Amino acid sequence: MRPTVNDIARAAGVSLATVDRVLNARPGVRKVTIERVNKAIEELGYVRDLSAANLARRRTYRFVFVLTEGDSQFQHALRETIEEVAQNAARERMAVETVLVPPGDPHHLARVLHGLEDDRAEGVAIMAPETPHVRDAIRHLKENGIAVVSLVSDLPNTDQDHFVGIDSIAAGRTAGVLMRRFLCKNKGKVLVLSNTMILRESVERRLGFDAALIESYPEIEVLPSIEWRDDPDRLERNVRAAFASYDDIIGVYVTGSGNRLFSRVLAPYRQDHDLVYIAHELTEHTRAGLADGSIDVVITQDIGHVVRSTLRVLRAKVDKTEIDAAQERIRIDIVLRENMG
Repeated sequence: MRPTVNDIARAAGVSLATVDRVLNARPGVRKVTIERVNKAIEELGYVRDLSAANLARRRTYRFVFVLTEGDSQFQHALRETIEEVAQNAARERMAVETVLVPPGDPHHLARVLHGLEDDRAEGVAIMAPETPHVRDAIRHLKENGIAVVSLVSDLPNTDQDHFVGIDSIAAGRTAGVLMRRFLCKNKGKVLVLSNTMILRESVERRLGFDAALIESYPEIEVLPSIEWRDDPDRLERNVRAAFASYDDIIGVYVTGSGNRLFSRVLAPYRQDHDLVYIAHELTEHTRAGLADGSIDVVITQDIGHVVRSTLRVLRAKVDKTEIDAAQERIRIDIVLRENMG
């Protein structure tokens, strides 16, 4: 039989109330008593059933996703997935909320993160650029006992507990290898398009992409990244200038969101250039691009897995239990027209 709290109380010579205080790290227990209870737990091999304990206390976890506002299809899909997963999570006593902050305003983001302590959030999931303001805010959350997880875009230089998402450098290398194979030894230049290079995932994907081509395909020159920063006119000007300057552009790599706009801006140049187009994230638009042949390959991740994993990791951090690394590993998926389903 599995040992119970009654067994712990008898072995330690204390009351059930004292055992409960020690298990839940509540104050009012002397250090020597805590040590005696923990020794009994270890000797008996007691493993706590957290789900049962939380159910008995009618405990509800409160987790908050903090995302930047935006109208990209990926962002919409992420928010919709969080809403869908939240409905199922409620059955497991998890209350999930999404808070949107304006892009490019780290001060506002930091204020929101600081305010989550007062809202009694137990865990926070963040998708945002890493700035000094964000690092300070995350440190503040951790100092107040709040679990912090980044998703999709890593925040490795902060005090976060965990990152949930694909390895962006590996994803960029994958794009580089695919670009090389789709180009079939043709020589020329590749255009790299990105809404912003502030997000770590964009930087790491670019690094991986360059590394893969430099190592095995030096005949291809990768041009400097064109950032459009939510400004369509800026994008059109820079793309026009690139095609005016180079008549041997043979590939396009889009590091993140914005494929609807990129496809429209690139359309006039497709008549004179047989472009290999590699994108990230499987959305309504990239599906359509794969179907009509305007996009050759999409490198993606399972958003549902990302969101569910984020909640599991936050709960594990709050409960101070181990994370199943294999279960929480997010795969890099390669989608072609032939396998997109």
